[in-house]
Amino acid sequence: MLPPKGADLARGGPSLRSVHHHAPPLRESLRRWLQGTAMAVVLSLSAPAWAEIWGYVDRHGESHFADHQVDRRYELFYRGGQRPGKKSSSITPGAAYAPRLQARFAVSTSYKAVRHLIREAATAHGLEYELLKAVIATESGFNARAVSPKGAVGLMQLMPDTARRFGVRPSRAETLQERLTDPRTNILAGASYLAWLLKYFDGETELALAAYNAGEGAVMRAGRRIPNYRETRDYVRKVTQLHQNLLPPRTLSRQRTATSSTGIMPGQGALPTAKL
Repeated sequence: MLPPKGADLARGGPSLRSVHHHAPPLRESLRRWLQGTAMAVVLSLSAPAWAEIWGYVDRHGESHFADHQVDRRYELFYRGGQRPGKKSSSITPGAAYAPRLQARFAVSTSYKAVRHLIREAATAHGLEYELLKAVIATESGFNARAVSPKGAVGLMQLMPDTARRFGVRPSRAETLQERLTDPRTNILAGASYLAWLLKYFDGETELALAAYNAGEGAVMRAGRRIPNYRETRDYVRKVTQLHQNLLPPRTLSRQRTATSSTGIMPGQGALPTAKL
């Protein structure tokens, strides 16, 4: 299945710049492939075995997350793996932090205002509610009027071209960007895109998340791997960790069993068309 026209414009991220050129000679192609393979090995060997999620809910009820303590407002929500030199623990990574994270979501007024819409969109597009929730938390902190410097709009930080691909159109009264500030419109379109990515990448959640951040073209050019962009790698790690800590314990246990046996997260359904 080929990506739709304009796939690299999906997120306005590192893949926004399209490059058109003739195919390089075979020797040059081989040299580049070897260099890319060597870089992938180095990255896999040097990646830290631990990661953290810090965050806080501000006075407007909006959630903020980071992979380090930005300032005193941020508290530790998650620590996965072990820091170098730390003794191992019998506690499952992140288990001690999940209740704290859940409690923070419980007091977030901006999250509570849209949680029914998240569930509606997750059901409509066969997505896991907690995964969609983790994406929105990372993208916008549940701020429906968030606009990125690159022009991504709303809860799921959709670029206008992506929104058009998934059914959002301007009306007589509103521009497309204004429509994307409507929580239901934004979440349904973003969920449709995320579901499409999961299907396109055969249920590989990390690749779908990488494509949501950098564009599916960037993932394909990286050989169906997470592109070597720091922002994208951090994004995939952050969403994945939030997702795992938001899952009910029984669901998490079932998913770990299914993942260990198949390598693919279960629960990816069909892609019904939503009316936006």
